[in-house]
Order: sequence, then C-alpha cells, then structure tokens
Amino acid sequence: QVQLVESGGGSVQPGGSLRLSCAASGSGFSIEVMGWYRQAPGKQRELVATITSGGKTHYADSVKGRFTISRDSAKSTVNLQMDNLKPEDTAVYYCNVGSPRDFVLGSGSRGQGTQVTVSS
Repeated sequence: QVQLVESGGGSVQPGGSLRLSCAASGSGFSIEVMGWYRQAPGKQRELVATITSGGKTHYADSVKGRFTISRDSAKSTVNLQMDNLKPEDTAVYYCNVGSPRDFVLGSGSRGQGTQVTVSS
C-alpha cells in the first residue's frame, strides 16, 4: 500500500508562484509515473502534468509554459512548480502515482489533495 503526502498549497495573487510537493512511501506499488490532477468546484477532474521514471513529461495545454513537474526517484517525490498563476488555476490538486495504464484509466494511488487558490 502506498501513502502520498502532499504539501505546498495555499493562496496567492494572480501572477504569483507556488510549489507543490508529494512524497510517496510504502511498498508494493508502481511509481513508474507520478503526476498531478486538479479539480475545481463544478468542474471535471483535469490531469495537469505527469513525469515518468525516465523523466519524460506531459502537460495539459492549460498549464504549458507555466508549470514544471520534476521528480526525485531516489526519494520517491514529485514536485510541481507553478508560475504565473491565474484565477482559473484555483482547484484542489491531487498527487497521483501508478503505471501508465493507471493514468490512462484515471486510477492509481492518489493523495488527500491540497488547495490552491489564486485570487486578488
């Protein structure tokens, strides 16, 4: 079973930055792919960014050029650097780990979520 502990959420003004972190611990789970989803009130869950164990990244069009995902495989951590934040980035952000198939299916192991609020 895997445990995911997220940190780094908060409130920021438009144009500001936040950095989310997620640490995975436990055994018997795949962390081939690590990534972040987000869900805003009344909206569908959105896959924000993923990174494979080989370092290949993928971003949603809505965050390209503003967000950067990175991972430390030795520490089983994944980070999401969010710059030039916009009000539409406001959501609960969830760390997710699993196999590539897990992400295709929208499954895998998910953290408890951390709130990001962008408002003036």
